[in-house]
Amino acid sequence: MPSSAEVAVSEELFAPVGRGTELCYQTFGSPDGEPLLLVMGLGAPMTWWDPGLCADLARAGFHVVRFDNRDAGRSTVLAGRVSRSTLVRAFAGTRVRAPYSLTDLADDAFGLLDHLGLESAHVVGVSMGGMIAQTMAIARPERVDSLTSIMSTTGKRSVGWQHPALLPRMIAPRKPGREAYVAGSMVFARLTGSPAYPEPEDAMRRRFEETWDRGVHPEGVARQMLAVVSQPNRGARLHGVRVPTLVVHGLADRMVHVSGGRATAAAVPGAELLLIDGMGHDLPVPLHETFVNAIRRTAERSSGV
Repeated sequence: MPSSAEVAVSEELFAPVGRGTELCYQTFGSPDGEPLLLVMGLGAPMTWWDPGLCADLARAGFHVVRFDNRDAGRSTVLAGRVSRSTLVRAFAGTRVRAPYSLTDLADDAFGLLDHLGLESAHVVGVSMGGMIAQTMAIARPERVDSLTSIMSTTGKRSVGWQHPALLPRMIAPRKPGREAYVAGSMVFARLTGSPAYPEPEDAMRRRFEETWDRGVHPEGVARQMLAVVSQPNRGARLHGVRVPTLVVHGLADRMVHVSGGRATAAAVPGAELLLIDGMGHDLPVPLHETFVNAIRRTAERSSGV
């Protein structure tokens, strides 16, 4: 178990990462710890990395960095509109032009490491963040000490599919205003969350209220979504990844079917696959210790401990 020692937490800071983009980030723990970069998923801010989980990771010996991807939270929000018809065509497999790619998002993360003066880091990503983390390990493996891909997939269309009831809700117009956002998000979170570990309603409400208050950008979510659905299949390139790799996936995930996690683990030589019964598409508090122990175990593989 992690110790109960106090953990230093920075204020929210900003890093220029090139191409006119700034990322908002925050750190947990001592700078003397092993750098650990947390990469969040589609449309989600860094605050969805629960502060308790970040603190536990810091107590496990990591210097934790969480950040908002571009088009999320307090990071740079780009211009340009993605139509619903473009998204539907992209989901159907039609080639469309995306404003940016997962490679661009990976480059943002490398830019954050540069800003922090870090040559490399352990990289942990969830959902779209897992895709970004995989892309980082493929593109610049010397900067990725270990890779943890959680509830993600390889980009191959025949694995990691969504439950068909989710897409219409994802691209449907939302009513304006804070309360409508919170109410709608709570409905969607109940559809995609972990049936064995339901998030308490008051905690869920606070999470979405904080998300709204830090900045919600529907057009940014659409741009990120197009980057996801237009991604290439990384399967062949993942065969060349040699950094210690952990793949975590819930057996009850309705957003990214567990086949995506299985395919990721099968593609990376020596990857550990951790399947969790009753886990959906979230990071339930009762599983935090499991996540911390698994990430710590994977990091130790990188140093030969």
